[in-house]
Amino acid sequence: MGVRLFSLVARKALVAGFVGLLWFGPSLAEEYFDKYGLAPTSTPLDLGTQPLGYPSGLISAVMHHDRILKAALIKAGHPLQAHSFRRGADMVKPLAEQRLEAGLLGDMPTILAAANGSVWIVGLVKQTSTAIVAKGDTTVQGLAGKRIAYVETSSAHHTLLQGLSSAGIKENEVKLVPMGIDAMPDALENGEIDAFAAWEPGPSIALGKSGKNSIVFRGLSSDYFVIERSFAQRSPEACDALIAGYLRAIEWMRRSQKNIELAAAWTKADAEQLTDKPGTLPIAQIVAITRREILNVPSAPAILSNPNAPPLKTEFDFLSDQKKIPANGLWKNVETALSFNGLARIMAEKRKFQINTFDYAE
Repeated sequence: MGVRLFSLVARKALVAGFVGLLWFGPSLAEEYFDKYGLAPTSTPLDLGTQPLGYPSGLISAVMHHDRILKAALIKAGHPLQAHSFRRGADMVKPLAEQRLEAGLLGDMPTILAAANGSVWIVGLVKQTSTAIVAKGDTTVQGLAGKRIAYVETSSAHHTLLQGLSSAGIKENEVKLVPMGIDAMPDALENGEIDAFAAWEPGPSIALGKSGKNSIVFRGLSSDYFVIERSFAQRSPEACDALIAGYLRAIEWMRRSQKNIELAAAWTKADAEQLTDKPGTLPIAQIVAITRREILNVPSAPAILSNPNAPPLKTEFDFLSDQKKIPANGLWKNVETALSFNGLARIMAEKRKFQINTFDYAE
């Protein structure tokens, strides 16, 4: 089944490959997030968010409206500042440079940030699949030689690589088109691309636009909440308050339909401010995605550990085989990042950290 993503905004080609710690050369990223004025170890707690993705955007929107969280962070000396990013990969470098204190990232950016030792992986933000959506094709084999839009270094990029590999198609046998997630559905509709790889709400939008669109491949995908390591060490009270706010946001949305709908409205407003375009997905569909991908996951936001299949290990090995992990990116660093116990510790003291007390500014 296919789904369409957003409208076409042509992007400069990003520097090909992964160099050093995956720092990007001149790109669209530098045209927007450099304007945020992020500075190393600054006083504010700078949180990177992704309002173009669900349910990630809802969780961060709720956190940004949390009066309890804001008061606790002011008391800890680190007032909250949230910054909208178009994609998780744009947060990898600011996290490594200590210009962001935390962020909500897809699995591929999380692996890259953790592999270079930048972050602790706190908890789950979503558990779902990302998809390759094609127009006119019903199998991934039909994509050979075609134009495929993608967001470089994203969970959907990972899915695209998996899909092509499953069909025996090499990267150089398709035309990869770097593109913003909000541009893809219209680009597919207008014939500017033949397919795209994306997360929700992109696939749902594309499927709703035309019966000719189909999902030709799905890959398992997850998003994570991460905290920059040195910040957690030098500001443990602020770190605890932030984790509590993250837990509280998910608990609050689980409490009622009204709460999720309000969170969805906040997220749509954040996305429109970032893109200067109105959102097209109905609130009801945003709510359904959020329920399916985080609220109805019984264990969430805890990350379940399996000694025989550690979280992110399969993805790490696949990306290593594809030569998408920098030479200094190590699995042991990811493993260490996953060992962070802050979430379990805060959950064990729900009363102290006011996990079930809610005060959100509308």
